[in-house]
Amino acid sequence: MRRSLLGRLLAVSALVAACSVAATAWIAVQTTSGAIKQEQGQNLTADARIYDTLLDYAARNPTWDGVGATVRELARESGRRVALTTQGRQPLADSATAATAPALPPQASAVVDPLSVDTVLAARGTDGRGTAADRIDPRAVGPFRLSAADSRTLRRTADDKVACLNRAGIASDVVVGASGRPRVQIVGNDPERALGTRCDLAALDTLTRSEQKALDALTGLADACLKRQGREGVQLNSDLSWGDPAAAPAPGEPGPMVPRVPLPAPVPTPREAPEESAEPSVVTPERTGENDRAIASCVSAARSEQLSSYVASPALLFIGDEGGATLPGFDLSPANTARIAGAAALVLALTVGASVFAGARLVRPLHALTGAAQRMRDGEQPESVPVSGDDEVGRLAAAFNDMSAHRARLEEQRKAMVSDVAHELRTPLSNIRGWLEAAQDGLADPDPAFVSSLLEEAVLLQHIIDDLQDLAAADAGVLRLHPEPVEIRELLGQVAAAHQARAENAGVALAVTATAPGPALRADPVRLRQAVGNLVSNAVRHTPEGGRVTLSAYAHEGDGTVLVEVTDTGSGIPPEDLPHVFDRFWRAEKSRSRRTGGSGLGLAIVRKLVEAHGGTVDATSAEGKGSTFVLRLPGTTPPGP
Repeated sequence: MRRSLLGRLLAVSALVAACSVAATAWIAVQTTSGAIKQEQGQNLTADARIYDTLLDYAARNPTWDGVGATVRELARESGRRVALTTQGRQPLADSATAATAPALPPQASAVVDPLSVDTVLAARGTDGRGTAADRIDPRAVGPFRLSAADSRTLRRTADDKVACLNRAGIASDVVVGASGRPRVQIVGNDPERALGTRCDLAALDTLTRSEQKALDALTGLADACLKRQGREGVQLNSDLSWGDPAAAPAPGEPGPMVPRVPLPAPVPTPREAPEESAEPSVVTPERTGENDRAIASCVSAARSEQLSSYVASPALLFIGDEGGATLPGFDLSPANTARIAGAAALVLALTVGASVFAGARLVRPLHALTGAAQRMRDGEQPESVPVSGDDEVGRLAAAFNDMSAHRARLEEQRKAMVSDVAHELRTPLSNIRGWLEAAQDGLADPDPAFVSSLLEEAVLLQHIIDDLQDLAAADAGVLRLHPEPVEIRELLGQVAAAHQARAENAGVALAVTATAPGPALRADPVRLRQAVGNLVSNAVRHTPEGGRVTLSAYAHEGDGTVLVEVTDTGSGIPPEDLPHVFDRFWRAEKSRSRRTGGSGLGLAIVRKLVEAHGGTVDATSAEGKGSTFVLRLPGTTPPGP
């Protein structure tokens, strides 16, 4: 794969794709994550601020009348659509124009109810200071709201206390709660620093007449709830706790069995409205006694009942984008858009560069192959193309060069074959014509010798034509065979007997060394005798007087094939001529003398006949020592292990 063009293309493509995917994914993740986080944070903060503002409105007003201006102002500041409906989805206020406003989504963003606050949105809307454990908004004070006169009186008292503390070297300030009650807050949130001074802060904790009346009403509601449960009533303190106010434990000391537990209340206690107080809200600690839990539940229910007429009824809040979608999307900034476009352009440039480089290396040799093929089509002399490497294109170029060389050899052989066929046919025809013209002119008598000479030339002509016909049938794949079981020793004996007279006339010994019964073989006996006979005839012709031609056959133990060998002790074949002995019309004797060579088709016919049987033929020779021709034919005996 390292030298493979396909491997290199795959590697380049994989690298470019990996870089593209990695770069795109990284930019997309970074940009999208940042935009989503920023958008989600902004939206959640804006939603919490909208919710807190409307919650404050509901806590301070008994109805939603006049909330439209607040809704439109919130929509303008946030760039969002803000809509309020009743719990029955009757519209109260909507920042969108009624004619063009899309339908509200089926799910509301939140429920605005000061008596049941959404703790998540309220916590974000109050800078993380949270709400009371009973989920009543601390700005819902109801009957505990002070009159203007009481508030001014307490404010003057608080200012005097602050001045006193400042003279004592204790920095403090006045903080006004949602009920209008002021309280003194010491810098550092350490009220025990004022105990050693003459600045008595207890005067600020005395309830006004309206506050006492509201507290008594609340105590009555809580007692009624407890009595319905079969429990004794309680007396609520000014901070809405119960039990003995004097039993409050000192810091670090254990408390009584029924602790004095402070509840969040909108009365003048250390916990005031979050937006007006620097102190964190008081959160009810976990109670362990069943009676305490019942009291806390009744106090919370009493507060809700008492405040229900002072706050607005619950409303559904819908927050969405200006187009009406509940979850707004985000637009990429110009900087992020430019980064994505730049990365895409860089990846595209790398891809184009790599593709052009790889494509040029691939197309250049293909252009050379195309040009050479077109020149061959136009009849020009075949030429080779340069081989650039050992990859697929290089191997294709090498195969093209081999094909071009093979085509050139075939063309030369075709021309030589036409010339050889014309020569082989011209010689007997010229002899026959000469003798006939001589007889016509009265120069030769048609005696038996004359007729015998003409017959010999006609037989030779017929032999050449039969050989050409056999070769044509073999080339076309229509050479018919009639296979049958053959006893190879008997077949070799028949061939030897047919050539015995010629061998004796040439002074050559002809012998068969195959042992009986010989290897099993299934072949066409006529065609096989023709093939072996051609080899024997050729061997006898090239073996000098006193030489020997041997026919043998044996089975190969490895693959079960049958080997038939024809060995002579003749003149041999030169090494440079050995690869051409099976070519058509090839003869070692270039003079085409019929005394030393035949038509030049015998060995070509042998190869075709053996290949038709599914075998092969090989030749080995040593110049001056003889030659051996081996026919390798498929046998019927299965090969050994």
